[in-house]
Amino acid sequence: MGLQRRRRPERRVVPSVPVPAALSAAALLLLLVLASHSLLASSPLLDASAAPTPRTKPSSILLKNPVELRRNAAGAIDVFRVPSGGGGPVRDLWGSKLSKDYYGCSNATSGFATAESNTLPNRYLMIATSGGLNQQRTGITDAVVAARILNATLVVPILDQKSFWKDASDFADIFDVDWFIATLRKDVKIIKQLPEKGGKIIRTPYTMRVPRKCTPRCYESRVLPALTKKHVVKLTKFDYRLSNKLETDLQKLRCRVNYHSLKFTDQIQAMGDTLIQRMKAKSKHFIALHLSIFETTRNPEKERRHGKCPLTPEEIGLMLRALGFGNDVHLYVASGEIYGGEETLAPLKTLFPNFHSKETLATERELAPFSSYSSRMAALDFIVCDGSDVFVTNNNGNMARILAGRRRYFGHKRTIRPNAKKLYSLFPNRTNMTWETFSSKVRTLQKGFMGEPDELRPGRGEFHEYPAACICEGSKVAAQSNSNDQAEVSHKNGISNVSRSAGEAIDYHSSNEDSDWIDLDYGENTPLGRSFSNGTESEYDVFIRQEDPELDEVLSD
Repeated sequence: MGLQRRRRPERRVVPSVPVPAALSAAALLLLLVLASHSLLASSPLLDASAAPTPRTKPSSILLKNPVELRRNAAGAIDVFRVPSGGGGPVRDLWGSKLSKDYYGCSNATSGFATAESNTLPNRYLMIATSGGLNQQRTGITDAVVAARILNATLVVPILDQKSFWKDASDFADIFDVDWFIATLRKDVKIIKQLPEKGGKIIRTPYTMRVPRKCTPRCYESRVLPALTKKHVVKLTKFDYRLSNKLETDLQKLRCRVNYHSLKFTDQIQAMGDTLIQRMKAKSKHFIALHLSIFETTRNPEKERRHGKCPLTPEEIGLMLRALGFGNDVHLYVASGEIYGGEETLAPLKTLFPNFHSKETLATERELAPFSSYSSRMAALDFIVCDGSDVFVTNNNGNMARILAGRRRYFGHKRTIRPNAKKLYSLFPNRTNMTWETFSSKVRTLQKGFMGEPDELRPGRGEFHEYPAACICEGSKVAAQSNSNDQAEVSHKNGISNVSRSAGEAIDYHSSNEDSDWIDLDYGENTPLGRSFSNGTESEYDVFIRQEDPELDEVLSD
């Protein structure tokens, strides 16, 4: 029997795997494990010291992807992590050292005639304002100037009660009417109602409307003939119906009305002061944010690219943290209902857990006298925003403009306006960079948007936001200005010099870049579910000429 040959085990060929590929596969497996672990853990966006309080749960919508990782040049994994202290802080975060060099100055010059000598008999001007609280405030301010131009007696303006704000408040329900009349007695004669004879008013008002941005010559050519003939003229839809280009004394009159004569009633002011005191009791400093979200239906992405849309709550929070505001800062949010509600607000509350509003600071009983009236609720927000250490204007609406101008007039308190046009491209790409890089870019983009006195330039902005004719330089700055070339100083600072002649006309029209603004009073309890056109001035005037009442109301309010 022959020897059997030993069977050799079958050989299997194993494909060769390049070493780099094997390493890549291993790295990919490790990445997946880390990602899975991160999904089960808390959000990596904030570090441990920035974790939200128990009453605020972490939000996975803070970033589109809750796990945002990237590889650096060495192959390690970086996380876009927001530190508790924000980024490297902006110098003088809570105020400007330059503010002491400028002050509000709105007194009339010696050549400005008194109301007694300026007012002609048998001329009465009535004004019907339009829109929400702050849009009406601009109308009231300009109504006084219009009466002055027409040498007329002004009847206390009528507030808009028919727009979608549905507020039945009269002038005296919001403003101290006696104070309003008394403080302006040297400038314009003002009465509460038309004179009566035999229990009836002397004449039926002749109703008309003037174009927007109407100049003094426009009033003299369009309104004065009717006023001379009819004796009582009522101007309707009165908002932004006066030109920005006025002589200095009329600009200063605007400021006297807006900053000194329009005082809220004692009841509103007392409640507003109480809210400020409660914020101050929580922290030495606090930020007030006028928050609102409006996206136009035409092309929201295009609007955002051009800086015409407000930032989202998340973007506002990231911007503030990048500027250096830590997570311990107390935030007062002034707004009506926010589109998306709590889900939209969650990222901001994660970044700033100390989140307050008038509804959280006051009881329902305390707010009861105001809660049924949108303008009175807006007035409370106005007072708190005005009293804040830092005010953030997240839109270019009426409240934001008026408060920005008021804070400049009263000492240049820090007012931050997001550079939305530039920030738009930064936010979507933030996870492709470290937090340090991101915060540095934010601080760079925000230069010129931090409310510094020397940010103003001639021809930029709108008068209610930049009341340059009513802001004077201190002696130190004035002396320095006089030693330099005046044209260069004017170009750099954009601040009116005290020596400007009283009769010189100043043009504060917006540049093309700033001309597209929305007439809505953002945040003043605007109903949700409505879409509005961006409504530039030229678009508005086209609709006015067509006399379409529905479009007129939507664009005007």
